[in-house]
Amino acid sequence: MEVYDEMKEKMKRTMKKVGRGGLIAVCGIAALILVLNSFYNIEEQEQAVLTTFGVATSVTEPGLHFKIPLIQRVQKVNTTIQGFAIGYDPSSNESQEDDSLMITSDYNFVNVDFFVEYKVSDPVKAVYASEDPLLILQNISRSCIRSVIGSYDVDSVLTTGKNEIQSKVREQIAEKLEQYDIGLQVMNVTIQDSEPPTTEVMEAFKAVETARQGKETAVNDANKYRNEKLPEAEAQIDKIMQEAEAQKTERINEANAEVAIFNAMYEEYVKNPEVTRRRMFYETMEDVLPRMKVIIDGTDGTETILPLDSFTATTGAGTGSGNAAAAGSTGAGEGNAE
Repeated sequence: MEVYDEMKEKMKRTMKKVGRGGLIAVCGIAALILVLNSFYNIEEQEQAVLTTFGVATSVTEPGLHFKIPLIQRVQKVNTTIQGFAIGYDPSSNESQEDDSLMITSDYNFVNVDFFVEYKVSDPVKAVYASEDPLLILQNISRSCIRSVIGSYDVDSVLTTGKNEIQSKVREQIAEKLEQYDIGLQVMNVTIQDSEPPTTEVMEAFKAVETARQGKETAVNDANKYRNEKLPEAEAQIDKIMQEAEAQKTERINEANAEVAIFNAMYEEYVKNPEVTRRRMFYETMEDVLPRMKVIIDGTDGTETILPLDSFTATTGAGTGSGNAAAAGSTGAGEGNAE
């Protein structure tokens, strides 16, 4: 029993020693970890974003830096010039027509491959301004590329206009990045390759071009027909207007003439009402029976009543006729009508 008690006591002493040592070891390891996490190194082509209680600051100086463990966090950002391809796969160099196939200003299709180079200009915005700044830059690049290609004809895209196209694409991307402000900067845009599309696309394009030409032909024919018919219609309108004006003038002149005749008749009527009424009767009979002649045979001679002389002649003639009519009226009972 004494031996057992001694062994038990030795084991307790050993366990106490081991417990203290283990605690010391754990504390030492924890302290070592904290010390190691208190320092971080920035390479020449890197920048870091240091956050303290959620407030982000940029660290640009390369070398070893200190941070407060568990309070400050560091996220490193690569500031070298990087790039991505649009229109082809860089690993296999295979064309991706979803991005490369574009239409030009003269309605031709081309396959154009681009390579866009960029770098991080503001590490804080690159990390916190958007969830995926690279994806935003890629979408902006695709949009600007299609917009610029669509403003050039196919010959410029395939041959002489490449440098100008590259410059315009880069300018438009830079303007868009300023608007979005995601901490990225475009450095260069390069056309890697440009060529006509595949046979299937060319056939489809020919069908579209044929339809477009048919449309233009139909429009031109319609314009030609309009240009031919419109002057004819305008000339017809002018003719109708002139005829209407002529008829208007003729009607006015006729009305004026009838008014003048009526006034002349009225003047004669005022002078000799009975003679005028009798003369109007004779004129009416002359119109109704144009071949009828009225001759008065009297003691003083024979006088013709119908046909009459013009009623609207001179005053002397009218007076004479009136006298003749008056004379005829006195001897009407004695005359013979044929």
